[in-house]
Amino acid sequence: MWNERYNEAEYVFGTKPNDFLRDEFRKITSGGRVLCLAEGEGRNAVFLAEQGYQVTAMDLSDVGLNKALQLARDRGVDIITQVADLADYEFGEAQWDGIVSIWAHLPKEVRQRVYAQIAPALKPNGVFILEAYTEQQLTMEAIGGPPATQKERFSSLAILRSELADLEEITGMEKQRIISEGKRHQGLSAVVQFIAKKTPNQLSS
Repeated sequence: MWNERYNEAEYVFGTKPNDFLRDEFRKITSGGRVLCLAEGEGRNAVFLAEQGYQVTAMDLSDVGLNKALQLARDRGVDIITQVADLADYEFGEAQWDGIVSIWAHLPKEVRQRVYAQIAPALKPNGVFILEAYTEQQLTMEAIGGPPATQKERFSSLAILRSELADLEEITGMEKQRIISEGKRHQGLSAVVQFIAKKTPNQLSS
């Protein structure tokens, strides 16, 4: 599905970074290693590379990541790409200064597997930044988010606080905001925004 969606010259979610990430990325240690989950065509990864971070962009779609590499070349920066499925992706131990999840809507069992790896994979003081749609999105006229047949893929503050309890919450809110990201994300939307930190006294496993 995603290869088909990305298989066009246009960047379907645009080439500008997600607004929330653009406003909050400085919470990640300057120049640190950052992992971007389900990064698609690379707009967020390339933005972070432009800010001096060492960025790895992973996604299921090789077509999307090839466009990410092209965007990086066009912007004069380097990123690492990994074609991988989050259902079996290994994050490593104490590897990342930041992990970024923008619109990564996963089935429950995959989400829980991913979230269980976040705290161990972050370095001390590492930061997790997420924005996702909430189920309220189904009542909005905006474009974006999982279909009604995949309600389990929506996120919520309650889910994040429960499944990422090993991290120290910095920011957590559900809100409505106007989104304009290419042709696939448009309009007044219902989202959850979440930032959390691995405190230095936490063990890496």
